Amino acid sequence: MTIETPFFIPDASRGFRFSRQGELLWLESLALAEQGDVVHAFCTRRGGVSAGPFHSLNFSVSVGDDAVCVERNRKIVSAAFGIPAAHFVTLRQVHGDDIAVIEGGTLGNPPKRSCDGLLSVESGSVLCIKTADCVPVLLADTRRRGIGAVHAGWKGTARGIAGKAVRLMTARFGTRPADIIAVIGPAIGRCCYEVDEPVRQEMRDVPGWREMCVPSVREGRWMCDLPGANRRQLAAAGVPEEHIHDAGLCTACHREVFFSHRGEGEPTGRQLNFIMRR
Repeated sequence: MTIETPFFIPDASRGFRFSRQGELLWLESLALAEQGDVVHAFCTRRGGVSAGPFHSLNFSVSVGDDAVCVERNRKIVSAAFGIPAAHFVTLRQVHGDDIAVIEGGTLGNPPKRSCDGLLSVESGSVLCIKTADCVPVLLADTRRRGIGAVHAGWKGTARGIAGKAVRLMTARFGTRPADIIAVIGPAIGRCCYEVDEPVRQEMRDVPGWREMCVPSVREGRWMCDLPGANRRQLAAAGVPEEHIHDAGLCTACHREVFFSHRGEGEPTGRQLNFIMRR
């Protein structure tokens, strides 16, 4: 179904690879691909039909794109992976730490449709997270059926959403943290993510928070490592360090490949990140 591409910008040599079908280009984790029954992708902005600042594979209507284009983009990805478009479960992400569990083919609690994480043990449900700098985290239990997708912006990171997802998988699915593969996709890096002192203070409950935010060249500003903060949360929740894989790709540095709210401002699009079990 996929063809590995020699795409050279950006570097994808850290346990990840770019793959493509036609103009559609996405990033894969080798650790998840080796699981066999796990299908996943960190989509790029390439391969869709949206125009202007949403060029081209935008998955969000709320940013101002034409709904017809967004639906066509969904069908492009659906066809490429051989998954019915109706199986893609998306959320109204609200930059919090609420997580929904899919049971019986539907979200168990309709109000939880507004949340920032999804968990499931069911085959066929495609757990989707949309990002344009925030951290996408995909989770897979190597022994049981549990999978998860987490959207971690600075607020979700400050509230520990990645670690919360691990603990919820343990409570609901009997998952052992030691059996989880956790993959952190493209997100804004510390090189580009400058925050103010109030945001830095909100991060103080994150393990190693002082190392996560280092002084910027501008007084009263800090360069924040959101992917690093989520790595630490996952490790603190019991996921072995060797099971945590970080793409290390900054969305703001590579705007030709990824949408970036910080790098481009608004309006801009949102790329899709998803995981499912066949």
